Amino acid sequence: MPLTVNARNRILTYIIIVLLIIAIIFSLTVGRYTITLDMLTEYFWHGVNDDSNLRLVLFDIRIPRIFAALFIGGALALAGASYQAIFRNPMVSPDILGVSSGAGFGASLGIFLSLPIWGIQLSAFLFGLLAVSIAFSIAKVVNRKYEPILMLVLSGIITSAIFNALISLIKYVADTDNQLPEITFWLIGSLASIDVAELKYVIPIVIVGSIPLFLLSWKMNILSFGEEEAKAMGINTQLVRLSIVICASLITASVVCISGLIGWIGLIIPHFARFLVGPNHRVMLPIATMLGAIFLLITDDISRSATSVEIPISIIIALIGAPFFLFFLANSSRKSW
Repeated sequence: MPLTVNARNRILTYIIIVLLIIAIIFSLTVGRYTITLDMLTEYFWHGVNDDSNLRLVLFDIRIPRIFAALFIGGALALAGASYQAIFRNPMVSPDILGVSSGAGFGASLGIFLSLPIWGIQLSAFLFGLLAVSIAFSIAKVVNRKYEPILMLVLSGIITSAIFNALISLIKYVADTDNQLPEITFWLIGSLASIDVAELKYVIPIVIVGSIPLFLLSWKMNILSFGEEEAKAMGINTQLVRLSIVICASLITASVVCISGLIGWIGLIIPHFARFLVGPNHRVMLPIATMLGAIFLLITDDISRSATSVEIPISIIIALIGAPFFLFFLANSSRKSW
């Protein structure tokens, strides 16, 4: 007897949860400092610690980095899936409204002004939200004659172009010995310098921004039918779309401000989740969040262990993400939008 859709999705959810746990355990053992499964078992289960460096490596380096990868990957995938839902466009990613470009300019400006690390992150966060606000303002001004969604996308493109130009200006006038390499490294994206103190501020913001998205997932299903159909069913499309954009932009800006610009996750992971469980956002959003966490965690393991020098994570993600995206495009007809 064939499985029902609900039963199949439930089994897939359990499998992904198991894969997530395996990925976390595997990530604890990966790195230049060798930690075996026996060492982990002895330390966490029996409380035995013969190696004086084990606690330092685990709690000061690897566990914070694992948590960072989980929350950043999950947040970007959730934001990407939410954006694709409200724009009804599979090519949309979390930076569609300029939040990544705004955050990049904020961080570049902070580095140029020699701000402390928390000042750079705060600047990135605030300018990321400012970019979204500008995109909304432009769309509102020119929205009288054209389709709202189209105008919002075009406004995001305009905003991104402006902030990308400002980033280039900062890089042009920055000190080539110190500031320019630091700006370039931040724009590439990395989890290497994230610590517990930064996660304490970011994780609550991600949780607060994520909860409304999960609660609004059934309304995302209705929005996928179209603007007129959603209004006919009693949905305030403008309010719902604004709420989703604010929450998705909030979590995107919060993670980008500590990790730098990490692309592809918000674009390809929602496709993968939709390919596995279908377009029902009540199921797809949690699956996309977990898959995004697993994907970034594994790519971070590769970036820090593949060679003697850590490879920027965005390079690894692009090399893996592009073939994946091609596969999804070739097989997109199997799942309706």
